[in-house]
Amino acid sequence: MAMIDTARDTHDGTGSGTGDDTDQATDHDGPDTGADGVRLHVQRLSPPDGRPPTATAVLIHGLLTDSLASWYFTVAPDLAAAGLEVVMYDQRGHGRSERPGSGYRLDTFVTDLERLLDRLDITGPVHLVGNCFGGTVAFAYAMRHPERVAGIAVIEAKPATASWLTEISGILRRVATELVVHEAESLAWVSAHRGAHTARLAKSAARLVRTTTIAEDVPASGVVSEEQVRAVRCPVLAVYGADSELAGQERWLESVLPGTRTVVLPGQGHSVLAEAPTRIRELLLSWIHEDETATGAPAVGAAALEADAL
Repeated sequence: MAMIDTARDTHDGTGSGTGDDTDQATDHDGPDTGADGVRLHVQRLSPPDGRPPTATAVLIHGLLTDSLASWYFTVAPDLAAAGLEVVMYDQRGHGRSERPGSGYRLDTFVTDLERLLDRLDITGPVHLVGNCFGGTVAFAYAMRHPERVAGIAVIEAKPATASWLTEISGILRRVATELVVHEAESLAWVSAHRGAHTARLAKSAARLVRTTTIAEDVPASGVVSEEQVRAVRCPVLAVYGADSELAGQERWLESVLPGTRTVVLPGQGHSVLAEAPTRIRELLLSWIHEDETATGAPAVGAAALEADAL
């Protein structure tokens, strides 16, 4: 079996953060990492100065306009600086990962994560941190492999219930209409009202929808029952923007998983990770610290937790 190619360099400190420039960044970009031989681009950040990590956090990005860059330029360097081993990857079809023409059902994304951790020889329980669709992947992975998950933190996300399927199917139908059928007009509007960077992301999303079956495959994904969600036993942190369409989701999640910690951020919409990275960092470090302390593991970056105001 071919090994994942690796190349090591140092983090340059251009992220959100407080990460020291001795944090180690390792790129992995190799063959047959995913479920069906799809190559996935991976990046790992280690604690500075060669310190052994206190825990492993796997960061999973969202759908269409997202990539591991959304983590790298927000919270990832700070998590590594606090003593965590951080694993980020571009999901199939996104970023620098391979873009197959088909194979985009939720179950395949979950198998990608499963195989990725196997190939990286990460066998112990990990903290899964998912943004949007990445949170749905995290929930599904925890249901498939409860013994391999120390905890789940989701940002603007929910499990793959029937209501999730209805919502994401509607979103993908709108994307297919607005960004594919009327691509030129839509991109011109995005550029004028949201800026060139957002327009580039929208153009990439349009290309993904136009050249693959993702808009058909994701809505064809299987769903889970409320009882299956109730079976999740690991600690869960869920963060939502008060102005998001998912506002109110926290009440359902608390009713299904009574031990869930939910946080609603006032004045924030769906793009919480990009717009409030400092608060997200504080919440994640506090949550992982408490979980690791409860299990007797070494504490995570106490100095980084001083600003937390949960």
